[in-house]
Amino acid sequence: MTQTIAGDTPLTPLIDDILTCVHCGFCLPACPTYEILGNENDSPRGRIYMMRAVAEDRLKTTDKYFALHIDQCLGCRACEPVCPSGVRYGSLLEHVREARVETGGALDRMARVGLKVVFADRWLQNLFWGLLRLFRATRVPLLLARAGPARATAGRFRFAMAMLAASSPRLRKAVPKARRRRASPPEPSLDVERISLLDGCVMAGLFRHVNRATQRLVLAHGAWIDRIPAGFCCGALHAHSGELEKARTMARQVIAMFEKSPSDLLLTNSAGCGAALKDYGDWLRDDPEFAERAETLASQVRMVSEWLADRRGPSYETLEARVGYDAPCHLLHAQRIDGQPVELLERIPGLDVVRLSRADRCCGAAGIYGLTRRDLSGELLGRKMVEVKEADVDYVATGNPGCLMQIGAGAIIDGPRVPVFHPVELLDGLLADDVGSGNGE
Repeated sequence: MTQTIAGDTPLTPLIDDILTCVHCGFCLPACPTYEILGNENDSPRGRIYMMRAVAEDRLKTTDKYFALHIDQCLGCRACEPVCPSGVRYGSLLEHVREARVETGGALDRMARVGLKVVFADRWLQNLFWGLLRLFRATRVPLLLARAGPARATAGRFRFAMAMLAASSPRLRKAVPKARRRRASPPEPSLDVERISLLDGCVMAGLFRHVNRATQRLVLAHGAWIDRIPAGFCCGALHAHSGELEKARTMARQVIAMFEKSPSDLLLTNSAGCGAALKDYGDWLRDDPEFAERAETLASQVRMVSEWLADRRGPSYETLEARVGYDAPCHLLHAQRIDGQPVELLERIPGLDVVRLSRADRCCGAAGIYGLTRRDLSGELLGRKMVEVKEADVDYVATGNPGCLMQIGAGAIIDGPRVPVFHPVELLDGLLADDVGSGNGE
């Protein structure tokens, strides 16, 4: 039954979801910002209390304190698994940030401008990523990142250079056994499972090597892979930044593209993309043309670790090494995918796979948060790098582009200087059988 609220505010339509919270406090110890700041308003419970005040017209979305505490939220969704009431905090946060933008607020104006310019056109976006790859190849970003004292709270420019440098492909340099593969993909037939891979924006722009590794792994497991071309963004970054209407437009484009494919499943190797794709039903629930189509697509989305873990695959070369696994928040908390990435890495003979001591804690990346909130992000990253050091590992593995760049940047600036990989990079590089590189590469 819908709660009746006097007045009409931007958050009034969310009142049923807001009132799901019973303010029990189970979310407090799970929240990274509350752990650091110790302020009730920087906990999920406190933020939801302020959301209710806005919905009841006791507080404005333009209030500076409301803006501060909402903007400081990482959106890691660590509160959701521990909530006994099932509060959909991630959905609430996206709608609240949308209301903030619509009433003149912004998480970060520079970031919003960047999102509007870079993602205004698919070809402009591909040009932007191409220029970044060229700049990365000069190694200037790496030199700029290392030009200064070691500290996780390095300034925005220096940290951006470190993130860009951390996205470089370096598996074969760090793992001598890793090798290239070239072979023909299997012929498509009625007996072969067909999978579509969302190339994505950041993944296609800076992590093409991970996309190619994903293609090879899918082929090695006997399926045929199609691609939703580079430049079709899932909309996650825009949703996190309050540009939910733009995110909905992007969602409609992805849905239309997938419907044209002959595939039964849509695969992604980015935790943030996977969480966004599975939320399309919520994003488009009020769209009469796309609501049902969005729910259908969401049910057909699989993370690469989900898909691989359900299948017996080929054998792998032995690698005598120790790898620390860190769980991306939008994989662990938003999608509740926990054991599969570790189980996959354990298929590599000789590889000692350990979880970082607080693998369930956010590394501070959180989309563009690592650039817009340097102090808080840097504090979280500093703690994560201590965990890496304590684990005494040769490599770190994590399955999200933001986490790869955040932890990779920490390794460049603060150390320990261990390589940071996506799990599929290690799996692909150590395949014992010679398999194909994938159609469309």
